[in-house]
Amino acid sequence: MPLRRHLLGLLYMKDAHADFVTTVADFPVALRGKKIVGAPHTAWQLLEHLRLAQEDILDFSRNPDYVEKKFPEDYWPKTAAPPTDTAWDESVAQFRKDLGAMASLVAKGDLKTPLPHGTGQTLLREVLLVADHNSYHIGQLMFLRKMLEARKA
Repeated sequence: MPLRRHLLGLLYMKDAHADFVTTVADFPVALRGKKIVGAPHTAWQLLEHLRLAQEDILDFSRNPDYVEKKFPEDYWPKTAAPPTDTAWDESVAQFRKDLGAMASLVAKGDLKTPLPHGTGQTLLREVLLVADHNSYHIGQLMFLRKMLEARKA
Protein backbone atom coordinates (compact mmCIF):
# COMPACT_ATOMS: atom_id res chain seq x y z
CA MET A 1 0.00 0.00 0.00
CA PRO A 2 1.53 3.36 -0.99
CA LEU A 3 0.47 5.13 2.23
CA ARG A 4 2.37 2.67 4.41
CA ARG A 5 5.41 2.93 2.14
CA HIS A 6 5.32 6.72 2.35
CA LEU A 7 4.96 6.64 6.13
CA LEU A 8 7.91 4.28 6.50
CA GLY A 9 9.99 6.55 4.28
CA LEU A 10 8.95 9.50 6.42
CA LEU A 11 9.84 7.71 9.66
CA TYR A 12 13.30 6.85 8.36
CA MET A 13 13.69 10.26 6.69
CA LYS A 14 14.49 8.68 3.33
CA ASP A 15 14.08 11.95 1.44
CA ALA A 16 15.33 14.28 4.17
CA HIS A 17 18.52 16.26 4.14
CA ALA A 18 19.72 14.57 7.31
CA ASP A 19 18.58 11.30 8.80
CA PHE A 20 19.11 10.10 12.35
CA VAL A 21 21.88 7.59 11.60
CA THR A 22 23.94 10.08 9.60
CA THR A 23 23.45 12.81 12.19
CA VAL A 24 24.63 10.78 15.18
CA ALA A 25 27.30 8.71 13.38
CA ASP A 26 30.74 9.39 14.81
CA PHE A 27 29.45 12.39 16.77
CA PRO A 28 32.60 13.61 18.53
CA VAL A 29 32.62 12.44 22.14
CA ALA A 30 34.09 15.72 23.36
CA LEU A 31 31.22 17.71 21.81
CA ARG A 32 28.25 15.66 23.08
CA GLY A 33 27.78 17.74 26.23
CA LYS A 34 28.87 21.13 24.85
CA LYS A 35 26.63 24.12 24.22
CA ILE A 36 27.12 27.00 21.86
CA VAL A 37 26.15 30.51 22.84
CA GLY A 38 22.47 31.02 22.22
CA ALA A 39 21.67 27.32 21.81
CA PRO A 40 19.21 26.01 24.38
CA HIS A 41 20.46 22.41 24.38
CA THR A 42 23.49 20.18 24.08
CA ALA A 43 23.68 17.29 21.63
CA TRP A 44 23.13 14.86 24.50
CA GLN A 45 20.00 16.68 25.59
CA LEU A 46 18.62 16.64 22.04
CA LEU A 47 19.44 12.95 21.55
CA GLU A 48 17.82 11.95 24.82
CA HIS A 49 14.80 14.14 24.17
CA LEU A 50 14.37 12.46 20.79
CA ARG A 51 14.57 9.04 22.43
CA LEU A 52 12.29 9.85 25.35
CA ALA A 53 9.59 11.50 23.24
CA GLN A 54 9.61 8.76 20.61
CA GLU A 55 9.48 6.10 23.35
CA ASP A 56 6.47 7.83 24.88
CA ILE A 57 4.59 8.08 21.57
CA LEU A 58 5.36 4.41 20.84
CA ASP A 59 4.11 3.42 24.30
CA PHE A 60 0.91 5.39 23.77
CA SER A 61 0.44 3.82 20.34
CA ARG A 62 0.55 0.23 21.53
CA ASN A 63 -0.16 0.16 25.26
CA PRO A 64 -3.79 0.20 26.43
CA ASP A 65 -2.49 0.84 29.97
CA TYR A 66 -0.47 3.89 28.90
CA VAL A 67 0.29 6.40 31.67
CA GLU A 68 0.83 9.99 30.57
CA LYS A 69 4.23 11.47 31.39
CA LYS A 70 4.90 14.90 32.88
CA PHE A 71 6.19 17.60 30.57
CA PRO A 72 8.90 18.77 30.50
CA GLU A 73 10.64 16.79 33.23
CA ASP A 74 9.96 13.32 31.77
CA TYR A 75 11.05 14.36 28.27
CA TRP A 76 14.50 15.86 28.85
CA PRO A 77 17.61 14.38 30.47
CA LYS A 78 18.80 15.63 33.82
CA THR A 79 22.39 16.21 32.64
CA ALA A 80 23.94 18.31 29.86
CA ALA A 81 26.42 15.55 28.97
CA PRO A 82 26.05 11.78 28.79
CA PRO A 83 26.31 10.48 32.37
CA THR A 84 28.41 7.44 31.38
CA ASP A 85 30.81 6.46 28.62
CA THR A 86 28.18 4.17 27.11
CA ALA A 87 25.07 6.35 27.52
CA TRP A 88 25.26 7.94 24.05
CA ASP A 89 25.51 4.60 22.24
CA GLU A 90 22.78 3.09 24.42
CA SER A 91 20.47 6.02 23.65
CA VAL A 92 21.17 5.74 19.90
CA ALA A 93 20.50 1.99 19.98
CA GLN A 94 17.24 2.40 21.90
CA PHE A 95 16.07 5.17 19.58
CA ARG A 96 16.69 2.93 16.58
CA LYS A 97 14.96 -0.03 18.25
CA ASP A 98 11.89 2.05 19.08
CA LEU A 99 11.85 3.51 15.56
CA GLY A 100 11.81 -0.06 14.24
CA ALA A 101 8.93 -0.90 16.57
CA MET A 102 6.99 2.12 15.30
CA ALA A 103 7.74 1.03 11.73
CA SER A 104 6.35 -2.42 12.56
CA LEU A 105 3.13 -0.83 13.77
CA VAL A 106 2.92 1.11 10.49
CA ALA A 107 3.51 -2.03 8.45
CA LYS A 108 0.85 -4.11 10.22
CA GLY A 109 -1.40 -1.85 12.26
CA ASP A 110 -4.75 -0.21 11.65
CA LEU A 111 -3.81 3.34 10.74
CA LYS A 112 -7.24 4.94 10.80
CA THR A 113 -9.26 3.54 13.70
CA PRO A 114 -9.00 5.63 16.87
CA LEU A 115 -6.88 3.99 19.56
CA PRO A 116 -9.26 2.55 22.17
CA HIS A 117 -7.40 4.11 25.09
CA GLY A 118 -7.03 7.54 23.47
CA THR A 119 -9.26 10.51 22.90
CA GLY A 120 -9.57 10.18 19.15
CA GLN A 121 -5.91 9.68 18.22
CA THR A 122 -5.14 7.17 15.47
CA LEU A 123 -1.96 5.28 14.70
CA LEU A 124 -1.63 7.46 11.59
CA ARG A 125 -1.62 10.57 13.78
CA GLU A 126 1.00 9.09 16.11
CA VAL A 127 3.28 8.08 13.23
CA LEU A 128 3.07 11.56 11.76
CA LEU A 129 3.77 13.03 15.19
CA VAL A 130 6.91 10.88 15.59
CA ALA A 131 8.15 11.77 12.11
CA ASP A 132 7.48 15.49 12.58
CA HIS A 133 9.04 15.64 16.04
CA ASN A 134 12.08 13.62 15.02
CA SER A 135 12.64 15.69 11.90
CA TYR A 136 12.60 18.94 13.85
CA HIS A 137 15.06 17.84 16.53
CA ILE A 138 17.35 15.93 14.17
CA GLY A 139 17.66 19.18 12.22
CA GLN A 140 18.60 20.95 15.44
CA LEU A 141 21.11 18.24 16.27
CA MET A 142 22.72 18.43 12.83
CA PHE A 143 22.94 22.23 13.02
CA LEU A 144 24.44 22.06 16.52
CA ARG A 145 26.99 19.50 15.35
CA LYS A 146 28.06 21.67 12.41
CA MET A 147 28.39 24.72 14.69
CA LEU A 148 30.37 22.84 17.33
CA GLU A 149 32.70 21.30 14.75
CA ALA A 150 33.24 24.67 13.03
CA ARG A 151 34.06 26.30 16.36
CA LYS A 152 36.52 23.54 17.16
CA ALA A 153 38.36 23.90 13.82
